[in-house]
Amino acid sequence: MAKLNFGGSEENVVTREEFPLAKAQDVLKDEVVAVIGYGVQGPGQALNQKDNGINVIVGQRKGTKTWDKAVNDGFVPGETLFEIEEALERGTVICYLLSDAAQIALWPTVKKHLTPGKALYFSHGFGITFNEQTGIVPPADVDVFLVAPKGSGTSLRRMFLQGRGLNSSYAIFQDATGKAFERVIALGIAVGSGYLFETDFRKEVYSDLTGERGTLMGCIQGIFAAQYEVLRANGHSPSESFNETVEELTQSLMPLVAENGMDWMYANCSTTAQRGALDWWKKFRDATKPVFEDLYKSVATGVESQKSIDSNSKTDYREKLDAELKELRDSELWQAGKTVRSLRPENQAVEA
Repeated sequence: MAKLNFGGSEENVVTREEFPLAKAQDVLKDEVVAVIGYGVQGPGQALNQKDNGINVIVGQRKGTKTWDKAVNDGFVPGETLFEIEEALERGTVICYLLSDAAQIALWPTVKKHLTPGKALYFSHGFGITFNEQTGIVPPADVDVFLVAPKGSGTSLRRMFLQGRGLNSSYAIFQDATGKAFERVIALGIAVGSGYLFETDFRKEVYSDLTGERGTLMGCIQGIFAAQYEVLRANGHSPSESFNETVEELTQSLMPLVAENGMDWMYANCSTTAQRGALDWWKKFRDATKPVFEDLYKSVATGVESQKSIDSNSKTDYREKLDAELKELRDSELWQAGKTVRSLRPENQAVEA
């Protein structure tokens, strides 16, 4: 384990250089990793482990679309693809990758298969941190830990196939065997992490829920909508408004920020852009910080988790979700985006 210094604050991190794939394979050579759930994180994590030589099986309900997807991805019924209970029985490491609401519903079944020495693996701290709401309390004689890739399962898989890694956090909630650290790091490497940084279950879920509702999705959509609407109200066309709001950010600037940092971006843009950005960024910080403080409080007090459980457990959840997504999809902002994306050179037919 290495220590990195971030402006005077030290953090524990593990890189693939100090914990190479060969070491991960050795740690996991006698394990059967059962991936339960094949929706958001499941496919990427399962396929990356499979390609990395780990003995991984998938547990899914037969006759579902996700069962068929697992078959199409190369998992073989009766060999590496099983009904959930059989996978739970076979697995020595249970990768619990269902949605938070589904984890609550299946927990009694999972718990009875957590025999001494097994490991329970999460990619989210939700179920454990909010156990008074979820009822997820593991037995004391199993390891409990998490690896949380900082991105979608699709990104995890895509970057793996490109020979890259997606950074992940790791945390150990319970070390019953004395081997939890080696097991969790080995799994983190096996699923395709770039480097792994240490956290705990509470901090992981607090930061994750804040990020999803904040700059990653909720806040960024709100900012996009606000700027787009102001431009349109002042006579700018949908194309111009979308390009100045979304397209330039996502296609041009953010890749450069990811490579070099925002300070580099400020130093390498026009002097007019520099002046404006330097004058306005603190105003946006000051305007939005109270919202983020309210958001974090809502996460830390369990309000957001309870909302999520109550909403996602309803039988009509999918129908209501589709209606909310339709509002976004049908908005002029994202209809303009659909048109702009179709005009990108890579999406244009090439004439002979």
